[in-house]
Amino acid sequence: MSEDPRCCGTGTCIINEEGICWCGQVWDGEKMCMPNNHNSEDTSQSLSNDSQAIIQRQ
Repeated sequence: MSEDPRCCGTGTCIINEEGICWCGQVWDGEKMCMPNNHNSEDTSQSLSNDSQAIIQRQ
């Protein structure tokens, strides 16, 4: 796994192009943090799309 400078420190971050980690945290330009409520639906949809893409590759 590559060392992404946006990693929250756990060493388990997988961050997509939109800056969204598999755990639901979002890169805010300075650090990883939980998304605002108004972004949570977009975050869920993006994570769902990423999951579907991974499944399809298998």
